[in-house]
Amino acid sequence: MSSVATWPSQAENWLDQRGKGAWIAAMVLSFIFFWPVGLALLGYMIWSKRMFSGCSKSKHTHSRTHGFKSSGNSAFDAYKADMLRRLEDEQESFEAFLKRLREAKDKSEFDQFMDERARTAREATSNDPIDA
Repeated sequence: MSSVATWPSQAENWLDQRGKGAWIAAMVLSFIFFWPVGLALLGYMIWSKRMFSGCSKSKHTHSRTHGFKSSGNSAFDAYKADMLRRLEDEQESFEAFLKRLREAKDKSEFDQFMDERARTAREATSNDPIDA
């Protein structure tokens, strides 16, 4: 009974070692031979994020330093972690800058719209003949 329980994990490991192409080939063949298995395999690939991540389960077991495997050189790993942290901080500040820029543009466009609306309303009231 234990061999029955382990064959799915053995198949999963075998496919992981061969990469994303092997998963896709297994899914296509499953659809050809028995579509419910293909559908189940597609659902599993999406649920486990194998379909979109570009990396297999074996690549998810790296060290916690930004998802990268340790190089074995602690000084380089520290430098790499620091550089990645700085790049992430720079990206966050750039995204905040873009957000402020969009908000300023939106405010400018809104103010221009309100000014045009007020000018149109003033012109409409000045052109109306007043019955006295």
